[in-house]
Amino acid sequence: MKIGMSLAYSGEGFRETVDQLVELEKAGLDAIAVREAYTFDAISQIGYIAARTERLELASGIIQIYTRTPSLTAMTAAGLDYVSNGRFTLGIGASGPQVIEGFHGIKYDAPLGRTREIIDICRQVWRREKVQYSGKYYEVPLAPEKGTGLGKPLKLINHPVRADIPILLAALGPKNVQLAAELVQVWEPLFFHPGKAEEIWGESLAAGKAKRAPELGPLGISTAVGLAIGPGAGEMLQYVKPTMALYIGGMGAKDKNFYNQLMQRYGYVDEAEEIQNLYLAGKKDEAAAAVPDELAHAVSLVGSEDEVRTQLKQFAEAGVTQLNIMPLNPEHEAVKSQLETLKSLI
Repeated sequence: MKIGMSLAYSGEGFRETVDQLVELEKAGLDAIAVREAYTFDAISQIGYIAARTERLELASGIIQIYTRTPSLTAMTAAGLDYVSNGRFTLGIGASGPQVIEGFHGIKYDAPLGRTREIIDICRQVWRREKVQYSGKYYEVPLAPEKGTGLGKPLKLINHPVRADIPILLAALGPKNVQLAAELVQVWEPLFFHPGKAEEIWGESLAAGKAKRAPELGPLGISTAVGLAIGPGAGEMLQYVKPTMALYIGGMGAKDKNFYNQLMQRYGYVDEAEEIQNLYLAGKKDEAAAAVPDELAHAVSLVGSEDEVRTQLKQFAEAGVTQLNIMPLNPEHEAVKSQLETLKSLI
């Protein structure tokens, strides 16, 4: 099992953070992902990290599918794979209508269909084929009657380091998860509950894997976990809850919140409603307090070394291949120590 981290999408102290990242690479960190919402882009930061590190696997975690053309997405991935010498994974996802329509002014529609077509086009680009694609959502080249008529099939000028750059798809809903299991190398769920994974996603994963091309290899699963190991670590579970409350309560509209729906599918129907009502009423602390201890613990690595060793076994048995740690004590030396302890337990 690999251990990764996710960098916050903020420019505050970014260079200092990367200095620390270089040390964490030496301490055994395997991967880093840079998030992108509606602040600085992830791509420029990943390029900077590529230049400062040697073996860390790098990922966009995630870039949304609506604002870059499929060919530009492929070019960007190939460029990052080049400057990192084959260490990049293209992490993509649909984001949500609040960001896509509210910040970018683009209609949020057909996330499944668009994702499938984008993946097809990216792989054409990386194979250096002349890109020719006629889909429901993307047409390359553009038909003559829709433009100047001067467009012609082109292929990528450069030779990519890899013609099969790995793709990671962030997905929670049944159809999205099925798509991930069919088409990409890595599936990324958030708030992954290993004890309920088969119940919630087993059918979708099986349906997708039934259509999966053998050359893709086994499906990897990458998920984020709060981390605190050692005596008294259980008391730090409270620091997991504000992030969970943010997503369950405030990430998306009241009737279109994927994380709230996931919590309900886990069986916490009343609790999900309470968290959302409190959060949307501005009572963020109360919303965090309403997150059940049982759920917060299940989606985290928090406890004594023996407890965390048991949790690691549960994640591994549920198919998780990479854990992206969110250290609950953010001090650099503490993060480094926790990372070393976690590596020893694995």
